[in-house]
Amino acid sequence: MDPLEAPDVVRVLAADGTFAPTASAEPYLALIDSLSEDDLQGFYRDMVVIRAFDREATNLQRQGQLALWPPSFGQEAAQVGSARATRPQDHVFPSYREHAVCMIRGVDLVDIISVMRGHSHGGWNPRDPRNGNTNIYTLVLGSQTLHATGVAMGLGLDGLSGSGDPERDKAVIVYYGDGASSQGDVHEAMVFAASYATPEVFFLQNNRWAISVPVATQSRTPLVNRGQGYGMPSIQIDGNDVLASYAVTRIALDEARSGLGPRAIEAMTYRMGAHTTSDDPTKYRTGDEESTWAGRDPIMRMRAYLEGRGASDAFFSDVEEQAHALAEDTRLRTPTLPLPTVASIFEHVYTEPHPLMQEQLAWVQQYEASFEEGDA
Repeated sequence: MDPLEAPDVVRVLAADGTFAPTASAEPYLALIDSLSEDDLQGFYRDMVVIRAFDREATNLQRQGQLALWPPSFGQEAAQVGSARATRPQDHVFPSYREHAVCMIRGVDLVDIISVMRGHSHGGWNPRDPRNGNTNIYTLVLGSQTLHATGVAMGLGLDGLSGSGDPERDKAVIVYYGDGASSQGDVHEAMVFAASYATPEVFFLQNNRWAISVPVATQSRTPLVNRGQGYGMPSIQIDGNDVLASYAVTRIALDEARSGLGPRAIEAMTYRMGAHTTSDDPTKYRTGDEESTWAGRDPIMRMRAYLEGRGASDAFFSDVEEQAHALAEDTRLRTPTLPLPTVASIFEHVYTEPHPLMQEQLAWVQQYEASFEEGDA
């Protein structure tokens, strides 16, 4: 028994892929039953494809092509299920390892590569419709929860939620980890979200380790209780069960969007890789722990479930080919990314042109020109 798992955790698929919903999953079974075979196979496809991308990016970092890479290995079900639960008009605020979320929302994954390669400050334009209202990665732990709550407050004040029209009403979902949950920003965001009844879902991926600090050191109580402490309904799910992630998030977003206020979800998952490529997890966790969680792999769980439903070998082969194609595309495009200009450092610091930025840019340009004069 997992000591961090609540008795009422929502789980639909057991670790071996059998359909074995917990009692707390009962309210979500009708929604799951409504999923088509294409929907179910799409969940699996997303997880396999994004893991291939994640591995390729890790390899690129090891080859010196990236400065850093934060793997999402092991957390695919939590991300795929929750992202598939969003609606096109919703706003998404990732942290820095939500690669599956970004892919599903339409972000070009090589834009993430450009950030980790040092070619871009942000990676993509959140206002570009092609990026699905997905904000840029946030490397400052927990600050994205404040950004998300600010947008959610704005949606409420502008009357863009709570009208009862699911095609018009908007919601916000923000992702953060167990380590970030110890940051003051997260708690401030929850205070404002609860006070203003924002149309927002706080999605906590509890992957057990804040770099080298285990959850038990961070909190004396299950993290799901924190949202409840601020008066928002909070649910703990098996984060390695993509069906539970989808169903709980879909209903939570619908409730938030309809004007019922914020919700909190704690997805119990595991970071099977390193915190980032600069980290060595063998220094702080055991091989037995990693082996135990390998047996709960979200992709193998969903594959077993689909095999039980009669999915063909041709389907699984097609998924592998698609995953390979994305990895190859990433590998080929990464070295061709354009180098940033010096001027890009000064862009977007202020909304409007600012004399201080213009002065600093002129100084840098003059400084660079002095080297050219010296060579001549």
